[in-house]
This record gives sequence, structure tokens and C-alpha cells, in this order.
Amino acid sequence: MMEDHQALLMNADDDEGLGFGEEGPEAKDRLRHPIVAFFHVFFRAAAIIVYMLCGWTGAGFVPSFVTVVILLSLDFWTVKNITGRILVGLRWWNYVDDDGISHWVFESRKGARAGGRPPERRIFWGALILAPVIWFFLFMSSFFTFRIQWTILVILALALSGANLYGYIRCKLGHKPGIADATGILHSGLQNVIFNRATSATTTDPTAQAFTAPAHVV
Repeated sequence: MMEDHQALLMNADDDEGLGFGEEGPEAKDRLRHPIVAFFHVFFRAAAIIVYMLCGWTGAGFVPSFVTVVILLSLDFWTVKNITGRILVGLRWWNYVDDDGISHWVFESRKGARAGGRPPERRIFWGALILAPVIWFFLFMSSFFTFRIQWTILVILALALSGANLYGYIRCKLGHKPGIADATGILHSGLQNVIFNRATSATTTDPTAQAFTAPAHVV
């Protein structure tokens, strides 16, 4: 049994120094954590580059597979446990309570530093979104060229990078109207339109049409 849970991660200063003297506009355009930002990009970029080079150079599948899986694992762990928390104040994780119920927790930092600095936000979300897109095109390439072994590797890469993307999107949305709410609104609107069209189509008596209630406009 699984349960979703949304919580606040921490106060703005629980995880970092107070940063006195860095309140100016110039400080907002600088990377506060350049090493963290570097490793946020490095492992996923290295996995893609190694995969493409192994495919082009005809390197053995087993060493290539192991190398890419190690890089993907390092990337997944780093992004899930370190870079999301430090760069943008988001974190997602899972625990099992005493009753054996699995709880998924999606957290976001509160306070003045919620969301991180603009350059770090751009690096974090850019790399987080771009990697699954690249892996998707690599999946299409390997699938339609019937490279089954490489397709399995790409599916693994898509699963790991996609899991982090989904988790951080859930953290970012929080309790704000999100994809589920938009889908529900769209579905309700389509139901109203279909019902009104069906009602007007089945009404053939002009006298009856005169007393037909007006359609509700959403």
C-alpha cells in the first residue's frame, strides 16, 4: 500500500550559512554552489557521452553497459539526495512505517531562499529536463535500428532520469494547482460540452427548444 505526502523541507537557514553581505543584485547572478552545480550536470552528461561513444566506436557491450550504469547510478543518487536539496530546496524520498505502508514524501524549502538562485535554478531544471529528452531520442534510435541490448540500457536510463524528474515536479507543484487539477478541469469542461451538444441534437421540437435551459458556460 502506498501513500503520497507533501511536507516542508526546512527553514531557509537550516541548511546553509546566513550569507550576510550577499543580498545585493550581483550575488543573485552568481552560483552559490558551483561544485554542486557541476556534479549535477557531470554524471548525466558523462553517461550520455559514454553511451554515444561506445555506440560509434563499436566498443564491447558489457564494459560499456557497466560504465554507463555506474554513471547513471551516481547521477541518480547525487541528484536525488544532494543537488535538489542544495540548489533549489527540494527533496523527495520514501519510507515504510511500522504497519508496512510505504510513504512517498515530496518536500520543498520554505523561507526567503525557497527555489534557490536563478542561475542555479536554470542549471538544475535544464539538466533535469534535457537528459530524459536526449535519452528518449536515443531510445527511438536504438529501438528502430533493432539494437535490443542497447535499448534495454536506454530504458534503464530513462527510468532513472525520469524518476528524478517526476519526483522534483511533484515537489515543485506542492499543493498548488498542477497537472492533475488541469486534467480534471479539462475533463469536466469536455463533459459539459458533450452533454450540451447531445441534448441540443436530440431536441427536435421547436416548442421544446424554446424551454430548453441555456448551456452552462465554464
